[in-house]
Amino acid sequence: MLTPADWETIESGSIQRVQTLNLLLADIYGDQKAIKDGILPADLVFKNPNYRPEMVGLKVPENCYVNVCGVDVVRGGDGQFVVLEDNARSPSGVSYVVENRQLMRRTMPHLFEGMNVRPVLDYGLRLHRALCEAAPAGVSDPQVVLLSPGPFNSAYFEHVFLAREMGIPLVTGQDMVVENDKLYMRTTGGLMPVHVIYRRINDEFLDPEVFREDSMLGVPGLMRAYAKGNVTIANAVGTGVADDKGVYAYIPRLIKYYLDQDAILPNVPTNLCREKDGLQYTLDNLDKLVTKPVGEAGGYGVVIGPRASLRELEVTRKAIEKDPANYISQPMVELSVSPTLIGGRVEPRHVDLRPFCVTGKSTWVLPGGLTRVALKKGSLVVNSSQGGGSKDTWVLE
Repeated sequence: MLTPADWETIESGSIQRVQTLNLLLADIYGDQKAIKDGILPADLVFKNPNYRPEMVGLKVPENCYVNVCGVDVVRGGDGQFVVLEDNARSPSGVSYVVENRQLMRRTMPHLFEGMNVRPVLDYGLRLHRALCEAAPAGVSDPQVVLLSPGPFNSAYFEHVFLAREMGIPLVTGQDMVVENDKLYMRTTGGLMPVHVIYRRINDEFLDPEVFREDSMLGVPGLMRAYAKGNVTIANAVGTGVADDKGVYAYIPRLIKYYLDQDAILPNVPTNLCREKDGLQYTLDNLDKLVTKPVGEAGGYGVVIGPRASLRELEVTRKAIEKDPANYISQPMVELSVSPTLIGGRVEPRHVDLRPFCVTGKSTWVLPGGLTRVALKKGSLVVNSSQGGGSKDTWVLE
């Protein structure tokens, strides 16, 4: 449960970060001023596996590269909200936010009486509106589709759910074709133009003509249609460079650089192993720090030093020494806890919060977001891929 004051901090801080991420991406694929001015190291961008040179000079509608962003927020021991990481590629989990609320309203409707809880059930309408605002210029009634890898994907439930919530077709790459640099969807009535793709597949699978030749998930020629401005891809190709954990360390100074503001939601202090001092400090304090590979998501590769075995620490040390640029380290944040029903008993479990920011011509933040809970006693890893659960999250009016 979040008070209006707490939510105002989270909401305004999330919007500030999304604005910065979009300005950063427009800069990276444009004039590259932050790099030239020494704010951001060039190799952190150009050697990033998520950097896409194909995007250089390619304009996107409203300069909006990140249409959907998940900002992972925690409350530390001092009560302050801080950001653990930004998710600017294809953040998942919003279906649980809506489903949790629907289930709570059905099973315990009396709890909502007199509480003035802000709604979350209009997320699909809000997202569809933002995607329509991001349509190519001159398109008054855009056709939006959700591009999924298909039913074997672990998040397919969410793809079906969101397509239904938005009232749009759910498609795979085989359902679409590019002709004369325009994208079409195959239907029983013939080819139908497609103007906006909300994609839930990674960059490298989008177009076998440009990225992976063996991809069966994308659409041949899609990048040609994209470069000609005939279709919008949300989130834009190449956004992964902005949510890299190495770039994350520079977000507060990028907020100052682009917006001339201080960060409303600060970062966790971060040591970059690519830098000599950061590497030495990390290696000297492995048993006290949390180490993370910069390009991973879902909690994979994270080692919590104070809770790791000697063998885990030694394996981590060797991995960092072999490829320092691939790692960061941070002090362990004692995440706040929430009462959780475990085996018939209520016990404290660590939680974090992922507000979802939806951007078209402006940014709207879903009032609540995804509260993830580490169900294992003492665990700080809340990711669903690592056995975490989720909770309904109330923002009070």
